[in-house]
This record gives sequence, C-alpha cells and structure tokens, in this order.
Amino acid sequence: MDFSEEWKSVFPIGSVFGAPLLLSSPSSKAILGPLCFNPKPQTLTQLFDSPSLCPLLSPPSRLSLSRFLSTSTTLDSPIPLSAASSIASLFGPQLHDNAASLLAHNRLQFLKCPHDNTVIVFFSTGCNHDQVGFLLLSVKERNLQVVGDPKGGVLTANKCLNQRIVKILVNPVVDCVCFGANDSCTSNILGYLLVYTMSSVHWFSIKICESSESPILCYIGCKIFKSCSIVDACWSPHLLEESMVLLENGSLFLFDLNSDRSDIYFRGTRLKVSWDDSGNSGNRKWLGCQFSWHPRVLIVASSDAVFLVDWRHDEFKVTCLANIYMFGVYAPIEKERFLVFSKAVSDNFHFVLASDSMLVLCDVRKPMMPVLQWAHGLDKPCYVDVFRLSELRSNSRESTFEWATVSGFGIILGSFWNCEFSLFCYGPPLPSHIGSVASEISKISRSFYSWELPSDFLLSGNKCPCGSCLVREEFLKDALPEWIDWQQKRDIVLGFGILSNDLSSLLFESDEFGGFTLIRLMSSGKLELQRYCASWNLVRKLEAAHRDPLLCFRDNLLYSLEDEEYKFPRRFKYLKLEYLHAYMNGNISQVLDSNMTKPYKGFQQRESFSVDFHEILCEKLKICGFSRFRTSPAISVVFNDINLPTSVHEVALRSIWASLPMELLQLAFSSYSEFLEVLLDKKKVALEFLVVPDLPQLPPFFLRKPSSRSSRWSNKVLCSNNLVGPVLPLPILITLHELQNGCPNSQDEIGGFSPDVELSNRCSEVMQVAREIAMPDSTAEPHDEDAVSLGNDRDDIWVASDKPKSFFLYCPVAVHCSTEGNRESNCVHEDGRFAFLISKVHEKESIHKNEVANVGQELFDDLCPIHLKFDAAAVDFSSQELKAYNLLKRHFSKWQEEFKPFQGFYSRFKKQVA
Repeated sequence: MDFSEEWKSVFPIGSVFGAPLLLSSPSSKAILGPLCFNPKPQTLTQLFDSPSLCPLLSPPSRLSLSRFLSTSTTLDSPIPLSAASSIASLFGPQLHDNAASLLAHNRLQFLKCPHDNTVIVFFSTGCNHDQVGFLLLSVKERNLQVVGDPKGGVLTANKCLNQRIVKILVNPVVDCVCFGANDSCTSNILGYLLVYTMSSVHWFSIKICESSESPILCYIGCKIFKSCSIVDACWSPHLLEESMVLLENGSLFLFDLNSDRSDIYFRGTRLKVSWDDSGNSGNRKWLGCQFSWHPRVLIVASSDAVFLVDWRHDEFKVTCLANIYMFGVYAPIEKERFLVFSKAVSDNFHFVLASDSMLVLCDVRKPMMPVLQWAHGLDKPCYVDVFRLSELRSNSRESTFEWATVSGFGIILGSFWNCEFSLFCYGPPLPSHIGSVASEISKISRSFYSWELPSDFLLSGNKCPCGSCLVREEFLKDALPEWIDWQQKRDIVLGFGILSNDLSSLLFESDEFGGFTLIRLMSSGKLELQRYCASWNLVRKLEAAHRDPLLCFRDNLLYSLEDEEYKFPRRFKYLKLEYLHAYMNGNISQVLDSNMTKPYKGFQQRESFSVDFHEILCEKLKICGFSRFRTSPAISVVFNDINLPTSVHEVALRSIWASLPMELLQLAFSSYSEFLEVLLDKKKVALEFLVVPDLPQLPPFFLRKPSSRSSRWSNKVLCSNNLVGPVLPLPILITLHELQNGCPNSQDEIGGFSPDVELSNRCSEVMQVAREIAMPDSTAEPHDEDAVSLGNDRDDIWVASDKPKSFFLYCPVAVHCSTEGNRESNCVHEDGRFAFLISKVHEKESIHKNEVANVGQELFDDLCPIHLKFDAAAVDFSSQELKAYNLLKRHFSKWQEEFKPFQGFYSRFKKQVA
C-alpha cells in the first residue's frame, strides 16, 4: 500500500471538486473550531490622527492622459476621444500601477518591548516619506495610550534619507545589550531597524534611553547602490547583525553590522551566484529573499522560479525549488507569474508563494513538489504573511479546540490597493486514535491540509459586506469619472499589525472562541484599533457601515491635492506651432502664402528696421562673412570658408545661407534692441536668442557660447546691441525667397515647392563640386541616392573663380575595411550627405630644430593633416615651451603610428594629395 500523500498536493483547493487535501465536514469542524474572523464594531477606537501618517503620493494629474488630450485642445480643432485614447494607450498606465507599487508593502512594523507592556510602531513619515517615524503604545488601565513627541506629533529619527522609503524591517533582540559609560547615554538595545529605498539601505539601532525612558533611533550606517535598484531585504534569524539585500538584477549582498564598515558606509559581501538562464529568465523579475534553516542557506524568489542558494562549503550551489510550470492545467502558464513571496512561521523550511491565480505552500526539502495549493481568486495580490492560529484565536474561554489552536496556521493574502484580503487556514491532519494505522502514518508523514475553504478577511473593519452595499459600491465606482480612481475617495488600509497575546489580554475580556487585536493605518492618516473575534460564519451585515452608504466614498488624503500646499498656480500654456506642423506635413509654402495674403486686422506696429539699423546690420553681416558672395558665387565662398572637417549637409546649408538676399537676412538676424516683447499671461516677456560669434563664419555656427541674459532686461543687465539669430528657421527663409522670386523651382506654382527638395538638390551640387576639386585618384566615392551627376551642367563661374585650395573628401568608417565592398556598410551614417566630410588641406611649414625664434599657433599644423584654426589670441612660444612641445609630439606621433584607424585615414589622405 502506498502511504505517500504527495500526489494529493497537485489538486488545488478551489479548482477541483472534492480536493484531497481539504478538511471540510461537520466532523472536522468539531475538532478545528471556528476559522472565520469578524470585526467587532463596538471596539473600533481611534488611537492617533495626523497627516504625517498619510503616504501623500505624488499628486496625479486631475485628468488622465486621454481625458487631457480630448479636453485641452482648441474648440475649432478638438481631438476625438477615440484618438486620444489610442495615444494614451501607447504610454501605458499612468497612475494605477505606479500608486499600487508604492502601496505594495505593509507600512506598519511592530517591536514589543521586553519586560514592559509597551510596543513601538514604526512607519515612514516626512514630506516625501523619507524619514522613519514611530509611536510608543502602552497599556494603562485597560486602555492603549499613544505617546509621541511633546508637541503632539510623531517621533522621528534624526537621519533624513532624502529618498522615499520603500520598506521597514524590524529585528528584535531577545536579550537586551547594555552599554557602558562610553555612550552618550546609558541605554539598552531593543532591536535593529533595516530601512531601504529604491537605491539605498540604512541600518538603525533601537534603544530605550534610561534618562527619558523613551525610545530613540541611533543611525548605524548605510549602503548606496548606484547601478541597480533594490528589490528586497531581510534580517537573518540566526545571526542577529546579519542581513541580506536583493537587487533588481538578481545580485545578492550580505551585510554584517559588526564588520566590513568604513565610517558609516558599509561595503557588504557580494555573493557570486550564477542563476539559471533557461526558461523565462529573460523576462524574470526578482521578488524577494529570505534566510532558510541555516545562516548560509537562502531562499530567493523571482517571477518565474524560486531558488535555494547554499554556500555552506565555500561554493554557491543553486537549486530550483519551484517554478511557474508546477501549476499544470490549473492555471494559464503563459500569463501566470509569481507576485509575492514570504517565509512561513512554522519553521525555516516552509515558504508561501502567490501568483496571479494560485497560492502555494512549499518545502525546501521537497523541490518542485508543492505541499499545499489554493486557487485564491484575488486581483493582483501584493501582500502575504503567515500567522500562527494561536495568535488569531488568543484569549479564548473555550478549550475544546486547543489542539487546532496550537497546531494550525493562517495565511493572509491580499492587496492594499484593491482592499481585498483572504484568510487561508491550514495545519496537520486531524488527530487519530493512538495505535491506529492512521496514527502511525501521521508520525512519518509531515503533510498539511487546508482547514476549510478560504474566507474573506475584512481588514478595514468598517465596510459592510452585505450584497446591497457591495452592489451600491460597484455602482459608485462606475459613476466616478474615468480620470478618478476610487481609492482617492475611500479610506483604505495602508498597513496593519496584530498585538501580542499578553498585551491584548490587558485590553479586552476573553472571547468565547478567542480573537485578536488589530492596529491598522488608514489612508486618511488615522491609526485605529479594533478587536476581531473567531466565528463559525462570516458577518453578513455591519449595521454601522450599512446605515451610511456613502461612508466608503469620502475624499481622503491619499494624494496631496490641497492648493495651500502647492503655492504656485497650475496653468497649462499652449504654443501654436502652425508652421512646424505645416513643415512636417510638406505644405509650408501653402501656409506661408495663405498667411501673407490675409489682411492684418490688428494694431499697426511701428517699423522694426530703421535706416540706421540697416547700415549696422549690413556691417555686422559683412564681418560674419556674408559680404563675399556679392562678387563671387555662393558655392565658392562656402568652400573657401571651410576650416574644420564639415559634412556635405552642413556645406549645403552654408551655401543656402550665402545665397539669401540681404532683405531676408534682416529677418533672420537682429539685435535685442529691435525685438518687440510678446504678451504671455497678460505680461510682456522679452525674447531670447544666441549671439552670433565674432569669428567670421557662415551659419550654422559652430560651438556658440550660451546666452548671458535673463528673460527680462533690468537696470543691472542693460540691453545689448549684439547681433543675434537666426530668429527664423532656414526652411521658412527658403520658402519666402521662393515666393519672392515667383516660385521658379515649383512644378505647380506654390504647392510644388519643398524646402527639403531644395536642400537635397544643394547637397547634390556640393557633392559634385567636392568630387571635382578633389584629386583625380581620390578613393572616396559617395554612395548617396541624392548625389546625382552634374557633369553635363558644370558651372563656368566656378572655373573662372580664384584657384581654390586643395580639399580632402573622405568617409569615416567604424571598422577598418580591407575591401571597397565593405566600406559602405561600415560608414558612420548611411546617407552620403552626413557620412562624407570635406576638409581643407594646408601647406605645412617645417620649423628647423636650431631655430631660436619664437613660433606661434602654426606649430600645431604638423600634428594633423587637417587644417586647424584656433579661436584664440595669437600666442608666441618660447624655446623652453618648444622643447616641451617636441617631447609631447614624439609621444603623440608614436600613438598615431600604433592607432590603426588613423593610419588608414592617413594613408588615404596621402594618396589624394600625393
């Protein structure tokens, strides 16, 4: 006969009829006792109320993205709601997932003070919840009194973490450690506190100062992770000062508070664990870590698997304990993933896992074999914890169910964001008569059974669970606008804790079947206490909550939406980008022509350009190089103006700028004194542009200095007459030039002209000229579709101009190519107008070694075949500086000889100019 019961665990409770591991019958109830827990409304007590207890999430937009897009456009061109929803869907969820992740952890942590009827409650506080806050709860005269700071607020740690706290973990000390006279005050350590944010971990010690008899937090140290965010952390139950931290990339760090520390910064020991990269590890998301039965054995959970890490023998052995494929046909594997993980309190071998649809109890001694599993039916649970049934059924007057109370466990699973929690009770099989076969088997088998079906756990305690209230609540949720989450209206639970049995017995009389005392933190900032009692059935109606149907939909402080806390006005400013929209759609010429033909109905402004300003502007433009093209073709001026390596596209832009007439350049460049202030929010605001550089050059200008003025001139910052611009984009100027000339380049009058086509033609012309002026044996051949041959239509003007300097046309490559066929595939840019560069070849003047006379910036011409031009004052170098230069030059020449990309470039350069 097969006495093994492992086959029973593959049938989940709630998914199959007559699950083998479910104890639910009148005979079992007589042994197990009541397993439902109902709140007692008359015991609801408010302990503390403060806005500092609220999470105060980042204020969400008053409108969702789709709602904002559909309601914030102009009346003459509204965006349809369907189009707005499609755009919003591209960005994913805006608010729900972010807020739900911030409320994924229990925000309350308890620490029982030994030898005293006191418990310390820890939570996050501060304007950004970046500080540890705590309150002292003490039992006096059958009342729970709250002790905070003298001003009536919460007690806080002196250390501000400067980042929102994600989770707080408490590690109690069984035997208090007494310090001597070297400390600032004689105190006892009650425990340690581990607090982590997204990128840092911080440790505190919890002490009771004997002089004031109040708890204090002493900062121990921290560890900052700059390359990866933190997923989870845990204290070691075996070694008091050890803790483990799990990062988002799966890295594990072990910390010891007694060692590996420099000042307040801990280094930690990184565990060299190699994870299994098979299966779904590419999309794996790490969940948490817990110490197992040995201080060097760890359980690490991810979204698709759970691993046991054993490094007791100086090497890391990884064993897979569970994976998502264990559920078989009872869950959709392609959509299933583990969501939350926790260690059981029964021993250090068991742990619980919850996925999208399943709750599993596992044992590290039985890899890949669940001990017990349920179909939970909850929506995205984010919290799970295991309690002893003796904690939930304490202080009972009835001793009939003593065996079940001592032997049983309860799993609380749910979501703080969705306000849904369930209780799953389990324990060993029912006791058998001594000497029977079942009794002998129970001594060998360590199986667990589900005790009754899971029951709803009313964590809030003030919500009526009757059908009428549930239906009314769903209607209220549907009636809310789509951009408002119902969590903003209802007071939800953010954290909770259960008082120990000894403290609870001092507050309440014993119940018939026992119960527990719950302390919870609400999103309204209230700290509440309520008694729960064990019952045979769930409560059907709570009279207090049932009488007030709107109790659950009142505004609370979950989000900081009050105007007095945000003193700046909330306004949306809109920019009318009509010309940009027309340019992107290819009809810029049509929009310009239409606007130019419309009569101006507004107030007639004064002329912007006076005669004096015209002369000043012409003089400044001549300094910048715009005067030379009046007597020579624009393309020759642009090539003679090349100093640094310049792309074909940039040369084409310069040639277009050089061909524009002076009346259009007056529109493109101006001075601050000629600018008219624009009206913004009923206030005149001055415009701001960059100053044209003093060095003669054609736009687009290279490496301009940033502006040194603010948005408004003042007595201290006087108005400047510097030439600034361009104030109009080049496509606008090209189109205006075309309209001024009667559109000779348009195929069908105005609609046929395109600035992009004009720029493409100019790039082709520049490419052709560059090929003609390069040496005949040039190896750089452009591969551009726009680089058409102009051999049959050569410019006689270019031939008649002054003899140009030699130029070098080349294409930088990322990888050295030995064949011409691979050259194009390795270009930095596939488009020839950006890939090919044009640079001027200069004539080097050698300097004799014995020459004592000082030399200037021409000394650097030997360093590079490309002509170097300095935007600096002339400087003469002395003989000592020349000696240092020769030393550095030798090192630089040696580097050039060893650098293969430069040698490839230099060999092509010598071939062209030879």
